[in-house]
Amino acid sequence: MTRRRSRSAFGSLLEIAATVGIAIGLAFLVQAFLIKPYKIPTTSMVPTLDVGQRILVWRLDTHPHVGDIVVFHPPVGATFNGNQCANPQQGPGHSEPCDTHSGAMSGQAFVKRVVGLPGDHLTIRDGHVFRNGVQERGRYIQPCPTSSVCTFSHSITVPPGEYYMMGDNRGISDDSRFWGPVPQRWIIGVAVATYWPLDRIGTI
Repeated sequence: MTRRRSRSAFGSLLEIAATVGIAIGLAFLVQAFLIKPYKIPTTSMVPTLDVGQRILVWRLDTHPHVGDIVVFHPPVGATFNGNQCANPQQGPGHSEPCDTHSGAMSGQAFVKRVVGLPGDHLTIRDGHVFRNGVQERGRYIQPCPTSSVCTFSHSITVPPGEYYMMGDNRGISDDSRFWGPVPQRWIIGVAVATYWPLDRIGTI
């Protein structure tokens, strides 16, 4: 009787261990291929997303639309300190925003809003994007006091297969104006929801 109980207890523990193992494996698969959490590290997306806020990214969507918030890999060396455009005649302080990235993908993950699709003609004035002649609309756009990064007198065309990214906090965002558009293959996914802090839970 005791031996049967021992076998039964061992079988139950084995079943629990297998269930936990499968659950953990499924969680890793979901994060690797479907949904991945990210933490907002800077103020570049204020007021839409605050520093420390957590978002969920749908990894199967790597062909975003204008207005989508996406997580992606920027070019190597992307920072807010100066101009990292592959074309030294573009970017802050020049007549055109950057339309040429360095060609090398960084291991960093940035969070920005899509403001231009492949083939779009873009002009940036006072931090607002004019896409194919139509001004971007959105209460999320923050005032942009620095003219060298907020206004460019000449337009650019987004290259085929690439997307133009800008932060909502236009005056302090390190984005495509500095280092160019993002190839589609560098896009990790589209942000679909925020889950922390609790008072900000909801879809994006």
